[in-house]
Amino acid sequence: MSPPILDAEKVAATVHHLNRRINDRFPNSGLCGVCDQLERIADSTRERIREIQEPIVWAKLAFWFLIVTVFVLSVVAPLILGLGFTEDDLTWKSVLELGDPIFNEIIVIGALFFFMFKLETLIKRKRALKALHELRAIAHVIDMHQLTKDPDRVLPGVVYLNTPGSPTTQLSSFELRRYLDYCTEMLSLTGKLAAVYVQNFDDEVALAAVNEVEALTTGLAGKIWQKITILHEAGQTNTPPGRS
Repeated sequence: MSPPILDAEKVAATVHHLNRRINDRFPNSGLCGVCDQLERIADSTRERIREIQEPIVWAKLAFWFLIVTVFVLSVVAPLILGLGFTEDDLTWKSVLELGDPIFNEIIVIGALFFFMFKLETLIKRKRALKALHELRAIAHVIDMHQLTKDPDRVLPGVVYLNTPGSPTTQLSSFELRRYLDYCTEMLSLTGKLAAVYVQNFDDEVALAAVNEVEALTTGLAGKIWQKITILHEAGQTNTPPGRS
């Protein structure tokens, strides 16, 4: 059996369906705008992943060009130009004098080889981290939209004294529950979009960034579920039939 994988296209379809549900429930709301942004990110994820998975031809060619150039300059050119060592040059004194500069050149060339060898991975890592940074930002935006959604405002028997600076809400207890549920779904899908980037890209830095996004979305969703639990325990979770 082939291992299960996340399909970026199916995740994007799920985001699209969630966006439609939010627009049906809370049309022209700020949460709709955030889900629109998440949907645009999800739609572009497949193309971004394709760019990360495809080989960067010019980077590979540059690496092999460097190998050929070093070989020509260090081996072929001295042989053709007759710049090789004579027996008189192969004394202990001459060898010791040449040892230090040759060692330094080996280090520099080795570092250059390593950089060119890792260049393709560095470019792909930069692309992945840029996309993951966008997902991290959208997760914080989602959290901002639920910060003022306090369940105490809609619980029966609770007197909530507003101040001039208190946020206003016109949501019923059921609508608040749906609003918070939508936020947790958006956070979960944000984590799924992040996980897609490292399925076929084995890079420790990118994997660590994905783990950070997943930990962030899980933590934020956990805080929201505390609010949902309060509504549930207060018996405010009766869902009208045929509503989502």
